[in-house]
Amino acid sequence: MASLQASNFIVSSSSKQIHAALSVPKLPSIKFSVPKIPAKKLSEELNTRDGFINTIPVEKNFIKTTLLQESSSVSMATVQLYAILEAVADRVEMHSNIGEQRENWNTLLLNSINMITLTAATMAGVTATGAAGVPLLGLKLASTLLFSAATGMLVLMNKIQPSQLVEEQRNATRLFKQVQSQIETLLAVGSPSKEDVKDAMEKVLALDKAYPLPLLGVMLEKFPESLEPAVWWPKSQQSRKANPEKQFKGKVVSNGWNEELEMEMREVVEVIKRKDSEDYESLGNKALKINKVLAISGPLLTGIAALGSAFMGSSNGPWAAIVAAVAGALASAVNTFEHGGQVGMVFEMYRNNAGFFKLVQESIESTLDETDVEKRENGELFEMKVALQLGRSLSQLRDVAKKSSYSRIEGSPIDEFASKLF
Repeated sequence: MASLQASNFIVSSSSKQIHAALSVPKLPSIKFSVPKIPAKKLSEELNTRDGFINTIPVEKNFIKTTLLQESSSVSMATVQLYAILEAVADRVEMHSNIGEQRENWNTLLLNSINMITLTAATMAGVTATGAAGVPLLGLKLASTLLFSAATGMLVLMNKIQPSQLVEEQRNATRLFKQVQSQIETLLAVGSPSKEDVKDAMEKVLALDKAYPLPLLGVMLEKFPESLEPAVWWPKSQQSRKANPEKQFKGKVVSNGWNEELEMEMREVVEVIKRKDSEDYESLGNKALKINKVLAISGPLLTGIAALGSAFMGSSNGPWAAIVAAVAGALASAVNTFEHGGQVGMVFEMYRNNAGFFKLVQESIESTLDETDVEKRENGELFEMKVALQLGRSLSQLRDVAKKSSYSRIEGSPIDEFASKLF
């Protein structure tokens, strides 16, 4: 009994106060090897973060800033060239669309005026027959109005020369595509400069001036006094003077140039002046004269037909009707020959060809006038470009230069043109 009480006392006292002891096993110690960072590298690393004072020397800051400025200027030139390229692509699309529109003008106006003129001439012919029961007053008024309308439309059509406008847009489209390919090549080959941007801008503005789009105010003169070659390239800003002294001795080659190549290029210029340019200017002036005569004859004939139809029904009615019918038929034929044959387009083609030869001539002369040979374009490359522009191989171009030299020495005219393209 006493032992039972003792055990109860122990249990009750242990419930009041419990002592717990947890034994955790000891883990083995692991050592990590961290590489030591030099104080200098650490400070440079800290300097790249925000909130730390920059301690980079002044010389390094200056070099870094200069490099950034140079890279930004190159990228800006590239961005500007891409902007010009977008504008050029828009010009190509614009001139192409307007060219199609003006070609439709030429077709629609030609067909409409011919139909009006032939209808009025038919009315005048019916009146001239003097058939009984024919309403002379109605035919007289209708033919007079139709001939008058045809006269006004012909004056307007001959003033704007739609076929010539179409040829202008074709040339502008081709030349803008040429500038577009040049800019794309420049961007693909190397880093462009500010001079390249300036040159591209000048080419675009010169083309806009040479081939304007509006019809009022700035339209090119369709009937000038004489043919003037088209000019679509910017004028050279630098005036160079040729060096009278020889730059080469013998066959010494410098930047692809030697004395023989210079003489060859000068002879090519002489052939272009004496044959190609002179021939196309002569043909252009002939086309201009023909176009002037046709442009005056068409409205004049329809005007005569309108007057003749106005006098139908009087004492001289039959003769007036015959005059109106004949003049109307002739006017229709003249109009078809002028605008159906696109005489204005032929004149514009000759004007553009004369401008092409002027461009080749000026490019050769400006290159030869550069006294510093190293600043010129490479001679071999330049000779190849001139040969391709004239549609000849290098050997053919040299043969033309030799023939020109011999003809000048002998005093005989040269019988060959520089270009084989036109």
